[in-house]
Amino acid sequence: MTELFSIVIITILATISPGPDFAMITRNSYLYGRSSGLVAALGISLGVQVHVFYTIFGIGLIISQSIILFSVIKMVGALYLIYIGLKAFFNRKDLPTHIQGGQDSLSTFSSLKTGFLTNALNPKTTLFVVSTFTQAVNTHTPLAIQVSYGLFMSIIHFLWFGLVALFFSQENIRMKIMSYQKIADRCIGSILMMLGISLLFVNGTK
Repeated sequence: MTELFSIVIITILATISPGPDFAMITRNSYLYGRSSGLVAALGISLGVQVHVFYTIFGIGLIISQSIILFSVIKMVGALYLIYIGLKAFFNRKDLPTHIQGGQDSLSTFSSLKTGFLTNALNPKTTLFVVSTFTQAVNTHTPLAIQVSYGLFMSIIHFLWFGLVALFFSQENIRMKIMSYQKIADRCIGSILMMLGISLLFVNGTK
């Protein structure tokens, strides 16, 4: 019971803490609408499963203790966040096309991919999942239970970022944000770029 309680508390706190996922969902939701935000949230939850999979099978611990492997993940993840941050910062698309679901709307696949890659390439999520399983989960816990913990992590991520998507995709909220679109895009873009740069300094080894 203590194990389950620890998993629940750690997962909730880690999920709601601000980071790349939150910034990306916020922008997708106000710029492209509810569907894009929810699909991106689903992508995030699927990205969590990548971390859960390799952690359960021991690879996550190796990655967290390997300077080379962790550095590669940091570099790829940082470059991806900087890339989407630059796209947001220099966005030139206007409000009407996106509000009305025009040709520049983000496709379902693109929304899913953005959410998935933002999470799957985030070394902080690697450390969160690895540390949770190594510190809170008993080594004798059955595999089926460990898998259920991983599914719980994904569900919490989807529920939280789904709520974020629902909030920022409300028409009145979108209109207010989009009335200051350039400022909003540059703020979100700057945040994503700074988060990308900060990932380069994440210490994943002892």
